[in-house]
Amino acid sequence: MACLLETPIRMSVLSEVTASSRHYVDRLFDPDPQKVLQGVIDMKNAVIGNNKQKANLIVLGAVPRLLYLLQQETSSTELKTECAVVLGSLAMGTENNVKSLLDCHIIPALLQGLLSPDLKFIEACLRCLRTIFTSPVTPEELLYTDATVIPHLMALLSRSRYTQEYICQIFSHCCKGPDHQTILFNHGAVQNIAHLLTSVSYKVRMQALKCFSVLAFENPQVSMTLVNVLVDGELLPQIFVKMLQRDKPIEMQLTSAKCLTYMCRAGAIRTDDNCIVLKTLPCLVRMCSKERLLEERVEGAETLAYLIEPDVELQRIASITDHLIAMLADYFKYPSSVSAITDIKRLDHDLKHAHELRQAAFKLYASLGANDEDIRKKVLQNAPDEILVVASSMLCNLLLEFSPSKEPILESGAVELLCGLTQSENPALRVNGIWALMNMAFQAEQKIKADILRSLSTEQLFRLLSDSDLNVLMKTLGLLRNLLSTRPHIDKIMSTHGKQIMQAVTLILEGEHNIEVKEQTLCILTNIADGTTAKELIMTNDDILQKIKYYMGHSHVKLQLAAVFCISNLIWNEEEGSQERQDKLRDMGIVDILHKLSQSPDANLCEKAKTALQQYLA
Repeated sequence: MACLLETPIRMSVLSEVTASSRHYVDRLFDPDPQKVLQGVIDMKNAVIGNNKQKANLIVLGAVPRLLYLLQQETSSTELKTECAVVLGSLAMGTENNVKSLLDCHIIPALLQGLLSPDLKFIEACLRCLRTIFTSPVTPEELLYTDATVIPHLMALLSRSRYTQEYICQIFSHCCKGPDHQTILFNHGAVQNIAHLLTSVSYKVRMQALKCFSVLAFENPQVSMTLVNVLVDGELLPQIFVKMLQRDKPIEMQLTSAKCLTYMCRAGAIRTDDNCIVLKTLPCLVRMCSKERLLEERVEGAETLAYLIEPDVELQRIASITDHLIAMLADYFKYPSSVSAITDIKRLDHDLKHAHELRQAAFKLYASLGANDEDIRKKVLQNAPDEILVVASSMLCNLLLEFSPSKEPILESGAVELLCGLTQSENPALRVNGIWALMNMAFQAEQKIKADILRSLSTEQLFRLLSDSDLNVLMKTLGLLRNLLSTRPHIDKIMSTHGKQIMQAVTLILEGEHNIEVKEQTLCILTNIADGTTAKELIMTNDDILQKIKYYMGHSHVKLQLAAVFCISNLIWNEEEGSQERQDKLRDMGIVDILHKLSQSPDANLCEKAKTALQQYLA
């Protein structure tokens, strides 16, 4: 269905549209079909490489008219084909261009065009569909809306090398997750695409390979099928191995390695198979070399991290292959040195994507050290301190709760590596290690918190709490505060580590520390007081209660506030046992202090004291 042109066009837009652009659109409405055809051909030549011209023609309503002509039965096949070519060219402009085409329902029109008997028209429609579906603004689901589309595309694979290239590219971009994998698999994707791996066309071979990588990812059904597929008498894994040899293009090597990696992780190929140990793993290590382009290094490191993550033997092999650990240190060296002016473009490109490079290195470092203490030591020992400081500080940001990088880094076993950093002799590394763990623990699940406590150990936690470096102490208190958040987590952690934590809190409150350290420590007590069962560890500890009372009367308002917050949590009357706790604290003189604080000149302290007193009146 063609979309209607909005009328009238705003003058502010029209003022930017040239007379020649209007001329191109006007010719599409000529009653002479031959003049219309020539007009479309001229439009095609005018928009090549000219984004402004493309935008002008879209504003003037060229798209609805082109779609109308493409779908008209009376239009010649040549005209339909040229319309599809122009639409494809418009789609190669900006993302806004693609959005405009989608708004005009271009996809159903092009899919309808695939029913034509004319191969050139089919290829033009597929080329345009390829461009649209590979745009990030196009929803993949549009390919699967009509159940007849996928089987028809499978049937078109045999028509020409162009249909093969475009359809495989569409599939590889639109296969996002198990549902899409299942649809493509059930319609014979494996059988229909396998023979394309031996095509004379490099582009066809490459797109077929990409198809298999997305089909096999985390999919045991597809992977188990691929292992047994024969193409010209050779099994698919053997073909993939040939494609990752050094004499093949880097793109082909990398994608073949991804196929074998995904099949291995899905359980279709053993981790000790020669095609993994002697071919796939070394290939991925090569991709991490500084000679490779940035995207290749990112993809190589991330794929290698995924391959070795669950298998300690692969981790050991990777750690001694081609100086990999030292190689990863280069991922943090920016700006890289440039020997000639011709490298400036590459340098600029690398700087823009430095974040991706560092994240990939973190994932691989974490996978390397996920299971083996010796490898973890090697990772810390082989990277110079200045690199580790930069790397670990970046990791602190990547592990913030809202960061999209947090989950993959956690899954790669970063906890052990960070706990190792907290034992460094370099104070900056200790700070960054504990800081990253603090960020990791923020609003984290119970499992992550338990992993941190187990890997760090209470002994190391106490060493950090007595660290001579103030930043280390503050970040360790921040970690404890984040660990002791949300009531079930507080009760769980205090049930297993309560005695040691209360000892640490006592030592800090008694020690010669600044206001900020004491405030953080009182905030930890406030969190403990918010627990259901954990608060009893405070109520049964008279020494701690006396310290809270002392800080309620302190000269610094920050400490008074923190102490009042803690009291409020202990006496909150909606919770079981609140009456007994209120009575005990009243006997200690806490109510009298709250009355005094309710007259405080500090508005915040005054309000919090009154809120606490209300618990006694309710």
